Amino acid sequence: MRAASVVAPGAVPVAVRGAQRAPAGNIEGLGSSLVDDKSGNTMRVVSYNLREHTAKGEIQALAEDNAVDVLCLQEADTNDIPESFGEYTLAASTRNNRLGLAAYYRAERFELLGTQVYALKKSMHDRVMSPAHERLLAMHLHDRVSGQDVLIGSFHAAPLTASNALRKKQVESAHGLMRALAPGVPMLMVGDFNYPWFHLGLKKRIERDGFTLTRSSTPTYLGYKYVKGHFDFATSYDLVIEDVVTLPAGVSDHRPILVRAQGLATA
Repeated sequence: MRAASVVAPGAVPVAVRGAQRAPAGNIEGLGSSLVDDKSGNTMRVVSYNLREHTAKGEIQALAEDNAVDVLCLQEADTNDIPESFGEYTLAASTRNNRLGLAAYYRAERFELLGTQVYALKKSMHDRVMSPAHERLLAMHLHDRVSGQDVLIGSFHAAPLTASNALRKKQVESAHGLMRALAPGVPMLMVGDFNYPWFHLGLKKRIERDGFTLTRSSTPTYLGYKYVKGHFDFATSYDLVIEDVVTLPAGVSDHRPILVRAQGLATA
């Protein structure tokens, strides 16, 4: 399923396509509860910036080697990605970006209820260079095992030439748009936040709306000798994040991150 139409910043998205839900139950290799990591049932989400699509050859091994449930990509050439590979199906991708977003999900476990792509407030870099204006891809998934829904977003903030104030606004806007897509549903947003320093300000800002910011213990960006930091991390709502792990480097200047969500905070 390809992405739906772009929505202007702050607008409520169009209704997502409905789907007939399968009953909850066990799936071979999983357990019966979203929160049981020992049964292999923790939700595992990987985010990876492909560095202008140069790391495209790594995505299948990245997903399969880390047994991920959802794979979120940034800086992908969406005309040069597969509709599916192995156990994974393309949920949606952007169409109007030079540096696009895409997301895959494990169809054995999850049912895709809807997707939406959003434009966010533009930086001067966006206006001049036009690398991307669709900076959030959101998907609404139903977990066949637990019978619960979850929202997952692949996010790419404005580059370092923009201000942290603009990126804060983009993050807040992205959270609001995802909430409007499926109100009350737990959320996880991962991606390249282009926010290597001064995380405390962003953390405090989103906590006012009930969100949590979680970083890995090691930097995720390797592009410049003197510019290193946590560019890639996760924000969440109503989910328990076990950890965020920085994975080994590939050909990209970003290292992938693996987010493990133990389950619903209110379960």
